[in-house]
Amino acid sequence: MKRYLQKITLIVLILLVIEITPIKVWAQSNPMTTGPIGSQITYGVNEDIKYWNGTVWVTIPSGLPGQNLKFVNGVPIWVNNPNGFTTNAITNITDTNANSGGQIASSSGSQITARGVCWSTNHNPTIADSHTSDDIGKGNFTSNLTGLSPGILCYVRAYATNSAGTSYGNEVSFKASIILPVLTTTTATSITGTIAMCGGSIVSNGGATIIACGVCWSINHNPTITDSITSDSPINGLYTSSITGILPGTTYYVRAYAKNILGTAYGNEISFTTITTLPTLTTNLASSITNMSVISGGNITNNGGVSIISKGVCWNTSHNPTINNSITINGTGNGNFASSIIGLASGTTYYIRAYATNSVGTAYGNEISFTTQATDIDGNVYDAVTIGTQIWLQQNLNVTHYNNGDLVPNVTDNNSWNVLSSGAYADYNNDASNSIILGRLYNFYAVADSRNLCPTGWHVSSDAEWITLITYLGGTNIAGGKLKEIGLVHWNSPNTGATNESGFTALSTGTRDITGSYNSGIGNNAHYWTSTVWQYSNAWFITLYCNQSYLANGYTNMRYGFSVRCVKN
Repeated sequence: MKRYLQKITLIVLILLVIEITPIKVWAQSNPMTTGPIGSQITYGVNEDIKYWNGTVWVTIPSGLPGQNLKFVNGVPIWVNNPNGFTTNAITNITDTNANSGGQIASSSGSQITARGVCWSTNHNPTIADSHTSDDIGKGNFTSNLTGLSPGILCYVRAYATNSAGTSYGNEVSFKASIILPVLTTTTATSITGTIAMCGGSIVSNGGATIIACGVCWSINHNPTITDSITSDSPINGLYTSSITGILPGTTYYVRAYAKNILGTAYGNEISFTTITTLPTLTTNLASSITNMSVISGGNITNNGGVSIISKGVCWNTSHNPTINNSITINGTGNGNFASSIIGLASGTTYYIRAYATNSVGTAYGNEISFTTQATDIDGNVYDAVTIGTQIWLQQNLNVTHYNNGDLVPNVTDNNSWNVLSSGAYADYNNDASNSIILGRLYNFYAVADSRNLCPTGWHVSSDAEWITLITYLGGTNIAGGKLKEIGLVHWNSPNTGATNESGFTALSTGTRDITGSYNSGIGNNAHYWTSTVWQYSNAWFITLYCNQSYLANGYTNMRYGFSVRCVKN
């Protein structure tokens, strides 16, 4: 009896242990064929598990891989075990590959027929996503993840499949390594002498945002972003670049580039050759202008891709001169050159263009114009300035003869000046040295004389011509300042508003009044006769002041002595 009670106690203890402790599967040979319910379990040859229900052996349905067996009220069930199936940590990460795997502690009553890892950019990947197939059976295994995208976050789980279904390990995550962008260079198109179109195709951003892209080019192989570049914006990885500032007849090498946080990558190198064109050049401004000569020239900035075989300037009295007009010949080659033009007519307006010839043809620079110095009957030389549509002499008239050679009387006596009704001139304060720079003072009778005071091809400006000038310069309130010489050499302070931006260079010359007195001192103002009569013995004149930008237009007695400016016919 005592032995029987000890046996019962042992069986109860065994059952209590079985009910509260997960049972690890194990092999048992020569299983018992009798005993209480749940007192025995055994494995079959195919890893199937059976338990003793007190009468017969009953097969336990398979669990998912990694689950543990637990008896509840004498009946075995499968339960999850966090340590029964795990996903290995990610190692050996590159931009497209990584290693992981899993550890399967139990086949859970059915042979494991598939195992590996699955991954996705979303949580909880399954075998419907990317996955590996890594043999069969339980235990530890290693998996190689391939085809990854650089810099992209991936979620990974180990998986195992048996007859009960597919089970997954814990989820781990990682990012594939960032690399330089991958791109190609597109073919050059629309090639001219100075422009071409190209671009790039970004196959991969390398796992990071593209922060700059375009093309770079050079006359040498393997151009980089330290050479000439474009800056473009890709659309769906594609972009088109406009290559400008290139030279005709030249071979260029081009590579697309793209930059991310890791650095700059380049596409394949392509090359193209621009077509040959006419030269590109500009015309130099006229300088050293005399009454019969001038210096000009040109600057050839682009030979069109072929050698310059001739260059120089051409000129004419009409617009758009060509090499069929008068020309200079200044050799060959690129760059700046000077041309000396001689044999010009005095007081004449000429138009000049630089020219350059290559095998394609002849090209011309911009047109400039100038007017040669005018010479009066006494041999005095005057510069000319173009203001708007008019050409004016830049100095006050200084002549002592009419154009036909007749003398203009120099009247110094005040009483004689007071009663004049014919042409005369005076030097300020009767001092001829004042006229060297300032010019002479004439009464209106000399201005209106048909024998003409001005050089041939010029005339004393009319009131209407003065109004045209004033209007062009912005009106009477500001025109005076634009006409006056700057500084205090020939004007008293403050010489208000003086800019001389017109180039007219008005000087303060003083005045001789009808009594013959010089009562308006040099430096205060300047008076200019027009050729226009008002009425009776009065005519129109213009006044500029040292203390304002204003310009006055009025009329006064014809016996006043004022300065004279000539305008081209």
